[in-house]
Order: sequence, then C-alpha cells, then structure tokens
Amino acid sequence: MDRPNPLFRNLNSKIASLPMMLIVMGVFVGGTLWTVLFSFTNIKILPIFTPKQWIDGFVGFANYKRLFNSDRWMSCPAITKIGQESWQFKCTGAMPNMITYAILAIIIMISLGFLLAVMMDQKIRLEGMFRTIYLYPFALSFIVTGHVWAWIMSPEYGLQSAMRQMGWESFSFGWIADRDMVMYAIVIAGIWQGTGFVMALMLAGLRGIDEDIWKAARVDGIPAWRTYIQIVLPMMKPVMVTTFVLVASGAVRIYDLVVALTDGGPGISSDVPSRYIYQNFSANLGQSLSASTVMLLSMAIVLIPWIRMEFGKKSQA
Repeated sequence: MDRPNPLFRNLNSKIASLPMMLIVMGVFVGGTLWTVLFSFTNIKILPIFTPKQWIDGFVGFANYKRLFNSDRWMSCPAITKIGQESWQFKCTGAMPNMITYAILAIIIMISLGFLLAVMMDQKIRLEGMFRTIYLYPFALSFIVTGHVWAWIMSPEYGLQSAMRQMGWESFSFGWIADRDMVMYAIVIAGIWQGTGFVMALMLAGLRGIDEDIWKAARVDGIPAWRTYIQIVLPMMKPVMVTTFVLVASGAVRIYDLVVALTDGGPGISSDVPSRYIYQNFSANLGQSLSASTVMLLSMAIVLIPWIRMEFGKKSQA
C-alpha cells in the first residue's frame, strides 16, 4: 500500500494556518527584503516599492561606507603605546558598545543562570519562593528596569549618596556618568533583568536529566562537580544553545534599557545600533536601513548556526 503524500497530511491544519503563513511571508520576509534593497538607495522618506524608485535612488554601497566611517557607529583608532609596556586599543561607537554588552551578557548570564539552577536543583526548602524571586525581574519591562537602576546608580541620590551619608565618604559608584564605565553599568542592569529567565531554562534542562544517571555517578564515586561538567553539561547542549540564541538575539536588539538608563549618554558613549537607527530614521532613511541590514547580518551570524544544528540533525535522521 502506497504511503500518502506528506504534503497532504494534516491538510485541515495546514489550510487553517495558511493565512498566518501568508502574513508572515508578506510582513516579515517582505519587510526584510524591502529594508535590504532600499539600503542601497539615497531615499529620505518612506517610499512605496517600485523598480523606478530603486533604480533612480541607487547609490550602491555608499550608505554602508558612510555608516562605517561614522564615529558614532564605529571608531577604532590606531594602536597607541602608553609607557614602556602597555598598549591601548579601544573601539568606540554604537556597534562596539553592542558587542561589549553581548559578550558580557552571554558569558555572565549563562554562567550565573546555570549556577543558580544547580543550586535550585538540590531540592532546597522554599524552592518555589526563591524561584519566584529570581524570576521577578524578568516580569518587569526594560523601561522599568532602566529607571530603577538609573536611580540606584545615580551619584546624586543613589547608592553612592546613601553610602556616603552612612559615613563612607570615599565610596564612589558613578558609572552611568563615566564614559569608560557606563556600558558596564548597563550590563549589570541587563544581567539583573535576564538571569532569572536563564536560570528557569537551565533548571528545566536539569530536571530533564534521568535520575539513574545521578545514581550511577554516585555509585562510581564521581564527584558532583565532575558529573555536572562531564555528563550533565553535554546532555544539556540543546538547552545551552537555545539559551545562547535567546540571550544573544536580545543583546543585538537592546534599545529600551539603554534609553531608560542612560539615553545613550554621557554624550553618545553608551549608544547602541537600535538607538542609532531610530534617531536617523527620519533624517537619513537610506543610512538607517543600511544600519538595520548590518544588525540583520549580526542576527544571522547568531541564528544560522543554531538553525543548521537543529534542523540539520532532523534532516539527517
């Protein structure tokens, strides 16, 4: 007996989901293509896509050259020598700021979230209460988080002021007013916001580990820390990859936390690509679209390896 064509399996479900698929294709895929195509033009206002508009305004890679020549987007001065042995090389601008935030957020959030999940997995008392406390910041919007941490880090009336009023006159914590430290202040707020969510993902992965594995490890006399590193972590690879993708994509799209916490300041020392795009959207749409395309490529660098890993295994199976 011939097997039915897979195309006609669950036909009613596929027909029901067809409008949603068309909307996704039209809005998301169409919008992405529109953004990429018009990033090669010198348009100043939102156009309706016509081939004539694109041909008349075509400027090639001029927007991208102007973008990467902009100090606000990226500035990497030459390496300079300071003293006898020390060297200085520091890129500034929206793109380096985003990369700094992404690297620190990914490393610290995943590490701290995993450690918290390991602690919660020990069947501690009041686990539900602690889980709620850790997850509570994630329930807040980034706007609220930004305003709260702006108050905490304010040199005038935040933590620095409180410590000095208690007698510690030398205490200093004015990171949001320091050009060199302001991005680290944003990282702290972002970690406070997102670590609880990472912990929940890791805890779900840990609870999915078969109890017989733990029993076998104890029988063999394997220390708990080696069990986690050599056995549990490799088994949690899908959870780790998913967590990495979520944290990395959130870091690339960071906007509201920066606006609420520093509004890109001091000056533009904490500017990020999303804020750069928003502020240039009305003044220079073509360059704004080129910056959006660069962000799209940044997201693709994160997502494509994950998609290949997830769907490549299924196709091979």
